[in-house]
Amino acid sequence: MAAATDAAYVVDFPTLWVVPDWIEAHCVVPDRDRKGQPFVMYEWQLWCTVNHYRVKPDAKPGQLASAFHYRRSQVVAPQKTGKGPWAAAIISAEARGPVIFDGWAKGGELYECADHGCGCGWYYEYAAGEPMGRPWATPLIQLTATSDDQTANVYDPLKAMLRYGQFDDVTVGEEFSRLPNDGRIETVTSSALSRLGNPIIFALQDETGLYTDANKLRKVAETQRRGAAGMGGRSMETTNPPDPSEDSVAQRTMESKRPDIFRFWRNPDEEPSLRRTDGSKFRFTVARERRKILEFVYAGSLTTDVVRVEDDGTEVYGHVDLDTVEAEALELMEKDPGQAERFYGNRMIAGHGVWCVPERWNARKKPRTVKAKTQVVVGFDGSDTDDWTGFRCETREGYQFTPTFPDGRPMVWDPAKHDGKVPRAEVSAGLAHIMTSYSVVRVYADPPYWESECDAWAESYGEDVVIRWYTKRPTQMHAAAERLHVDLGKSDSTFWHDGCEITQKHVEAAHKTPRPSADQPGRYILRKPGDGR
Repeated sequence: MAAATDAAYVVDFPTLWVVPDWIEAHCVVPDRDRKGQPFVMYEWQLWCTVNHYRVKPDAKPGQLASAFHYRRSQVVAPQKTGKGPWAAAIISAEARGPVIFDGWAKGGELYECADHGCGCGWYYEYAAGEPMGRPWATPLIQLTATSDDQTANVYDPLKAMLRYGQFDDVTVGEEFSRLPNDGRIETVTSSALSRLGNPIIFALQDETGLYTDANKLRKVAETQRRGAAGMGGRSMETTNPPDPSEDSVAQRTMESKRPDIFRFWRNPDEEPSLRRTDGSKFRFTVARERRKILEFVYAGSLTTDVVRVEDDGTEVYGHVDLDTVEAEALELMEKDPGQAERFYGNRMIAGHGVWCVPERWNARKKPRTVKAKTQVVVGFDGSDTDDWTGFRCETREGYQFTPTFPDGRPMVWDPAKHDGKVPRAEVSAGLAHIMTSYSVVRVYADPPYWESECDAWAESYGEDVVIRWYTKRPTQMHAAAERLHVDLGKSDSTFWHDGCEITQKHVEAAHKTPRPSADQPGRYILRKPGDGR
């Protein structure tokens, strides 16, 4: 991840420098006091731009997406830092600018706008060995967000750039803009899915921290990426840090091990200067520490940061007033501290209503080997097509772990990885392996969708061993959830776990939904975000 220091912004790789120069010559500041002036990027924006257009040293003329070092990009940044206008400038470049690799310069070659239907008179002279660029012939671009209001965060500044910049041949509309040669920029939301499947060359996906299975935007994002890849195009995500309990598109991108994704995230928890003397991270609730976090994550965009110096010596500053940002954060903290830290502290923090914060769960992680024939109890929760199925074991001493097959595979099943259906025979084989590996005292199995299997297991292993435990009972499940939650927080607790990543994701996804009763006004049930139960 790029840090917020000048030393981090070292460009020692080939890139299409013509793109940021083209943007400055064609795009304008869309609003505020500097409206209409050339759009000059902040350092962090320029860093993200040159990385997105980084060219492979062995790129060949004729290559499209494969000429670039990164297949796609993700920019994670706090609220109002300048993501929207910058994303609008990138879309403008994809629409009319020299964003396709066009060979290596010998020195002195020119990119002239006049050669590509633009009468602005601008040109760019390439240096020897520099990668050259050319525009798309028929650019079809999609800007995606969760709603029409959300698309406005990028589309509104984009419309201003197209209207007041050097784009006389672009027709700007409220939902789409027409480009020369039958090109088009269009907005896509969950209510406009009919636009998917078009042969796009670029997709800007805004606030992907909100794209989940529940709102169907994960499928949208994946469909767009496939569509762009088929045309030799690429895509970009911009977002606030996601809620780690929601398994969003942004979170999956952040956690992906793929090296061909450029990621930019000033994570204050990874910055050594934002640690106390004991090594613990700064707290957003402490005024002095909060201020340092905000200074770090908004660096380069602040009203105290010099963006550039004009020819007459006039200094131009950033746009973010830190006092105003801090005031907004403090107000949001009253109702939803997690959201305040994500929006303004640029941290990946679980939101309001989460059952167990990641730090609490991680504090009880202590992996160890469980010996054969150790006494254990087994928990089983099953599904058929729309949820995970798995076993979890716990020893008499309170150590909880996910059992594995002899080849090391964990006994959890995602139906999406098994042609949409949980492999029932394999699940039963997993329980048989558990029964022979350990001394199983009880198996607590949730029967729905697995009634026949539960009957067969009880017949094989004993009715006094296999217990049908229905998780749809609010009173019993609330008591069990509260007991575990208390055990996680007690200093003398004997509860420990193996640190299973799959289990951790499900723990982080658990949210509390109130289900009060006359004798238990604080009773709740656990659900996943968006499951409607």
